[in-house]
Amino acid sequence: MPRIPLLEYYIEKGAETGLFGEWEVPYRYTNAIEEHMAVRTSVGLFDVSHMGRILLKGSDVLPFAQYIYTKDISKTKEYFMSGPMLALNQWARVKDDEMMYKVSDEEWLLVTNALTRESMLNYFEKVKSEKGFRVEIADLTFNYSMIALQGPRAAEVMESLGAKWAGDLKVLEFRMNEEIHGVKTFLVSRSGWTGEDGFEIWGEHGEMRKLVDLLVSKGVKLAGLIARDTLRIEMGFVLGGHEYGEDPVKFPCALSLRYGLGAITWEKRGFVGEEALRACRREGVRWIRVGLKLGKEAGRLFPRQDAGVYSDDVWVGWVTSGTYSPVLNRGIAMAYVDARYAVFGEELAVDIRGKRYPAKIVDFPFIKK
Repeated sequence: MPRIPLLEYYIEKGAETGLFGEWEVPYRYTNAIEEHMAVRTSVGLFDVSHMGRILLKGSDVLPFAQYIYTKDISKTKEYFMSGPMLALNQWARVKDDEMMYKVSDEEWLLVTNALTRESMLNYFEKVKSEKGFRVEIADLTFNYSMIALQGPRAAEVMESLGAKWAGDLKVLEFRMNEEIHGVKTFLVSRSGWTGEDGFEIWGEHGEMRKLVDLLVSKGVKLAGLIARDTLRIEMGFVLGGHEYGEDPVKFPCALSLRYGLGAITWEKRGFVGEEALRACRREGVRWIRVGLKLGKEAGRLFPRQDAGVYSDDVWVGWVTSGTYSPVLNRGIAMAYVDARYAVFGEELAVDIRGKRYPAKIVDFPFIKK
């Protein structure tokens, strides 16, 4: 069972640990709601070393990526990220959503989700072999730790450590081989998965331990996986195995995700899953991913994954992710709803522990920034 490299250090800091897939990670340190609100109102720190980090290098990196992903990355500037990158299977179901980092035309870095790292590595090798792409594929996941500094005070904290240059980065811009208060880093990007400003930082394990100590000394609150999940649900961000997956019976076509952010470049041709994806576009989709906001009468209750969604007594969909929102002070959920019923502002009902509670259909994000 893999453990993030600094896990023992976090346990010393009070972390309660648990499993995410096969990885043992910090679940929380004090209270998940406190950690959540620290990120929304101040600044928090997550260790996200369980995510896959892969190097793609060679003369065919661009055509290789253009074949695998739905997004056109040909105009991405050096030292900028591109994403989300959707990798589809032949049925236009999502294998993974990822971020790519352009170092040069022939060198890119890639971050995968933790649960798909091995399957994507195997898939890359298969595509390389079958299509003859000249690409070197290297797994860097265990070479570096990766932390995410997130919250409205993130840039202020970086500046307090002498890294004013970090605050000058544009969103999705990154720099490599910089130092932060004497700590050597491999990569620093202005990015994250919480809906807040922030930075994701890669570095050798010992250096990242020093950096975490420095950040904590500046008042940064350590946060665990529970808070990370509630933060992403508040923003309507998807997670593999919940909102998407490869099974064409369990998961709808990628269009049903309503991903946005230019994740699909319709002018591009020749990518995996294109035929099925264009068929979905021509024929329309039955299921639409929407937000559900419960009324205050539900208190802190929220629906779990696979809970039924109803219009009167008609089953019209199912929940993919649910949580209690500390910002909205009520339960929220993402769900796939039959397109005939997916009208923003309309009220449906969702099952929680055998009882149905009213839930209004809303768009994402649940909280407006």
